[in-house]
Amino acid sequence: MPRMPLRPAVVFLLLSLPAAAQDQPRPRFTAAEMMKLQRLSDPRLSPDGRSVAYAAVAVDLAANTRNSDLWLVPAAGNALPRRLTTSPKSDTRPRWSRDGRLAFISARDGAPQVYLLDVSGGEPRQVTSFATGVGSLEWLDAQTLLVAVDVFPQCNPPQPDGTARHDETCNKRLLDAVGKPDSGRLYEHLLYRHWDTWEDSQRSHLLVVPLDGGPARDLTPGWHDMPPFSLGGPDDFAASPDGKEVAFVRNDDAEPAFSTNAELYVMPVAGGPARKVAGSPGYDGAPLYSPDGRWLAFRSQQRAGYESDRWRLQVYDRASGAVHTLTEELDRQVEGFAWSPDSRTLYFNAAEAGREPIFSVPAAGGAIKKVADGTYSDLTATPDGRALVAARVSLTAPPEIWRVDLAGPAQPLTRMNEAVLAPFGLRPGESVTYTGAAGKDVQAWIVKPPDFDPARRYPLLVLIHGGPQGAWSDGWTFRWNAQVFASAGYVVFQPNPRGSVGWGQQFVDDINGDWGGKAYEDVMKGTDYAEALPYVDKQRTLAAGASYGGYLVDWIAGHSDRFQALVSHDGVFDLRSMYGATEELWFPEWEFGGPYWKNPEAYDRWSPSSYVSHFKTPTLVIHGGLDYRVPLEQGLGMYTALKRQGVPSKLLVFPDENHFVLKPANSVRWYREVIAWLDQYAGIKRPPE
Repeated sequence: MPRMPLRPAVVFLLLSLPAAAQDQPRPRFTAAEMMKLQRLSDPRLSPDGRSVAYAAVAVDLAANTRNSDLWLVPAAGNALPRRLTTSPKSDTRPRWSRDGRLAFISARDGAPQVYLLDVSGGEPRQVTSFATGVGSLEWLDAQTLLVAVDVFPQCNPPQPDGTARHDETCNKRLLDAVGKPDSGRLYEHLLYRHWDTWEDSQRSHLLVVPLDGGPARDLTPGWHDMPPFSLGGPDDFAASPDGKEVAFVRNDDAEPAFSTNAELYVMPVAGGPARKVAGSPGYDGAPLYSPDGRWLAFRSQQRAGYESDRWRLQVYDRASGAVHTLTEELDRQVEGFAWSPDSRTLYFNAAEAGREPIFSVPAAGGAIKKVADGTYSDLTATPDGRALVAARVSLTAPPEIWRVDLAGPAQPLTRMNEAVLAPFGLRPGESVTYTGAAGKDVQAWIVKPPDFDPARRYPLLVLIHGGPQGAWSDGWTFRWNAQVFASAGYVVFQPNPRGSVGWGQQFVDDINGDWGGKAYEDVMKGTDYAEALPYVDKQRTLAAGASYGGYLVDWIAGHSDRFQALVSHDGVFDLRSMYGATEELWFPEWEFGGPYWKNPEAYDRWSPSSYVSHFKTPTLVIHGGLDYRVPLEQGLGMYTALKRQGVPSKLLVFPDENHFVLKPANSVRWYREVIAWLDQYAGIKRPPE
């Protein structure tokens, strides 16, 4: 096992270098260097509170692969992590049983299956064999698993008690028959494809799996996905502490393509009717039982069809049936949450002003308190109630596992990336505020080159985030990494315009039906602010963005020629054709007041395709061939409009990528092409990587 240096060792190494070596220019933090970082996620605290299991993804750039292994680190800190798995196929989703065994999902022998591992030593043991594989899992009790599996519903017809016997033979036969003898697929419903996958008549169901080899039972037979495609956040199912009840989420609407109305149900594991316990017009999801079994906490949205409505934290009292909202007075989006061991307190992280701090609130209702500042996720409370374990990120570091003492400072439990990052001297993001549209304050992050010299003048790169209801945070991303661009010699400006999450729901709602309005003005005024900085060369200003950010780049192309060059990745170009080819129809129908035939004025007004005659700015267009969210034709349309009018432009297509560029070699190529395009118009000459 490779040793992981601790922070003092890194500091000592840097201080002990000869003066001449310290004066040498820092190495450049490139996309290829970024691929050397481990990607930590899903920390899970053991029942005794002594250890944290987590997944870490390592990239092999030469082989163009990513592989996830499981690691274990003491929860008390000041110790090196220990690698638990070494399979060349990914191991993910570690989950502890109450008696300390670790279950996880691995594709090491084909389709993803559940394996059990004794963390004290030994080889993992496979315990499921579903032809379609396992998507996620929880423990029901020491001898029973609850797993989400794609099934063919006709193979698992419901019995009188509401459950079904899982027929693996039938499911395997239908799976083997897909695409044979012909490849035609006939559809009579919407949402026939999603993100990067065409539907093939399977549905996600929850199955009870005895570890003694007994037959699996389908708890949620029928033609609905259970859990459905989540709008983000934790799993949409959970088991009660005594293992006798399951909570799950289901969208009962006939056409989920234009509905976000997922409802929360509970049902006995032994069988019986499912009972709805929460049914707001919006999404109710991410259930989590309290340790004492009294409460069921979950997140809820109140407005139908609006995927970016405020997430409220609610609790269902299992004895009385009452539902209480705990965060009504906090105008912020609740993300993940965790119970205290005594079931009296809920801890949660919520978007706030460019970070995601940790808050606490009494389960019975009461004052909300901030526990820790920073950007956190994946919270778990220690059994003694004195601390939380969480993942923490910043603009200078990808996720690491931290211990957050409730009566003291936070401390890192892992430092798996520290030695890799140390030579580059990445600079923390600087939070600034300027006046945007209608006189409202707008926050932005500035990231400067590692060897920043205030006497120099740097090209400015304005990055526009997606969503549009998203945000640039004091966090880390491997896709639009500000540090890679800053290390290439750019001052990076990341504004959070109207629609951004973390400044109250009204700020989010301000972009509804106004995509090229106040948000565009916010970005333009932010660019004014950044160009006025003494170290910025306003003659070398460039802009780039993806998804909604790509849309706004396309919009800028038709409304301004202030930028020397643009980069549009997976951007929306024509709203009418986008509506006809995308899959989550609730999204355009909320944003533009219905389908295009009911509100054609909005679609025409806010469509960049309506302004192609004004295109003048050199633009690099990038798109994924498997992007069904913003289909490939949107990028092709943008590129054709540019090229037909003689505007300098290039088209970069990744046929095997979806809305994101995920394959390591493709990611490195993406950064290389984007930076080369920016350099061309910023007047930067550099040797090839």
